[in-house]
Amino acid sequence: MPTVLIVDDDQKLLKMLQRTLKYENLTVLTASNGEEALPIVDDQAPDLLIVDWMMPKMDGVSLIRQLRSEKNKTLVLMLTARDAIENRVDGLESGADDYLVKPFAPAELVARVHALLRRVEAKPETQAVSYADLFLDPTTHEARRAETNLSLTVTEFNLLHMFLRHPRQVLERLQILNDVWGYDFGGDDNVLEIYVGYLRKKLEAGGRPRIIHTVRGIGYVLREA
Repeated sequence: MPTVLIVDDDQKLLKMLQRTLKYENLTVLTASNGEEALPIVDDQAPDLLIVDWMMPKMDGVSLIRQLRSEKNKTLVLMLTARDAIENRVDGLESGADDYLVKPFAPAELVARVHALLRRVEAKPETQAVSYADLFLDPTTHEARRAETNLSLTVTEFNLLHMFLRHPRQVLERLQILNDVWGYDFGGDDNVLEIYVGYLRKKLEAGGRPRIIHTVRGIGYVLREA
């Protein structure tokens, strides 16, 4: 049975989320802030964290950054009332894998939780893939461009993996979202564009040429210029 840790200082919301996810046959742990959550993550190794942004002592972004600095790759769904695009960028850039704006429907939260958990439960592909000067090995979580190692988050790695499995193919936006995140975020969510931007920044470091190209009105393609 998958384990989910909810980190939120709003006790009313915390209890609602706890009831909702227990009904989904999930083991649910709770914490009121980031400081309280850290030892629970170490001791219980939950499969998924649901983290509020604004909390006392240690907020959600600080918690996620702390975990990522320790190489902890646990998937994280961030909850926040901040819905501006720059806030989404900040939340995802901290290392969150998904972002849900308050107020939200419980059904949407459940859908996103199950989509993230499917990524945990899915049998990983183990065959190394390459294209041009890119190389990725799912077994060792190694990614390189030319002779440079790439430091990628779980979501960045999965996104690059999908591109490398389909080089020179134009991939539709919905196809990428379903493959990497497990469902369609909808037209108003910029998470895919944000993560493509992250990948481009890392892949193009040092003046290397662009290799992930936008196909306007459709999606993206991995190809040499």
